[in-house]
Amino acid sequence: MYEITQYTANDAEQWNAFVAIAKQGTFLFHRNYMDYHADRFADCSFVVRAKGRIVALLPANRVDTTLYSHQGLTYGGLLTTEKITAKKVCDIFAQLRQLFREMGIQRVVYKAIPWIYHRLPAEEDLYAITNICGARLVARDISSAFALTDVQKFTESRRSGLRKALRNNIKVSETENFASFWNILNTNLNTKYDARPVHSLDELQLLKSRFPNEIRLFMAFAEDETPLGGTLIYETPCVVHTQYISASVEGKATGALDLLFDYIINKVYKGRKGYFDFGKSTEDEGRILNEPLIHQKEGFGGRGICYDFYEWRI
Repeated sequence: MYEITQYTANDAEQWNAFVAIAKQGTFLFHRNYMDYHADRFADCSFVVRAKGRIVALLPANRVDTTLYSHQGLTYGGLLTTEKITAKKVCDIFAQLRQLFREMGIQRVVYKAIPWIYHRLPAEEDLYAITNICGARLVARDISSAFALTDVQKFTESRRSGLRKALRNNIKVSETENFASFWNILNTNLNTKYDARPVHSLDELQLLKSRFPNEIRLFMAFAEDETPLGGTLIYETPCVVHTQYISASVEGKATGALDLLFDYIINKVYKGRKGYFDFGKSTEDEGRILNEPLIHQKEGFGGRGICYDFYEWRI
């Protein structure tokens, strides 16, 4: 039997220390990241202990009788260390299922952590939720990724854009000009989807201040220093992830993103262990494939990685 309790602020230090050693741990599970939008999500995370020591964490939030793992994060799921076994994870989920029932939770939506983010194989949770909880796959997004130790040659369309950018004397650099990038991103989303970025400018700047080494912004600039586009990078132990990618009308016309990703992939991160993940190219819970977007990412060498959502009833 395990001692399973709901997370409280008193657990923050131990929580963060466990995230740092978990085989699926990334800074997105650090409480300084999770709690930046605490006003938007009712936290309902769980701490699993054995003999007083943490052996697992479940980041989650609750809406009425539904538990999500976690709506405010790109991915969620049970965090464990290399010492955990499949049997122990099954036992943890059996106990969680009973605890959820007692708490009045009737449905669980579980965002699995894609395998490329695992320091070691860590899919015991997928076995457990299927066989112990009766979970079923309900949604699947597709992302595009490649191994940084095996960078592929860009397609001709991407190389053509790269040549165009060089002819236009576009320059690329790392920057902290978050306002310029956010304005480009916001304009694009407003124009195309009548939407806004998930993060406000203030939130991005706050997160950058909390995670200065893990969050990096790279941008392309015209000769006159006009910002043309960029990408916000999240660095985790195993994955370099593009959280946002966006370019202005001029940037799209002049191949700014092609030069930008040539610089990032072939100079900044080439040879680093792990994967480069461009992020999902789907809408409506994976039902709609954004073909132009995934075509662009595949042109840089990205290939399919799934972000899966499971659901079960209590």
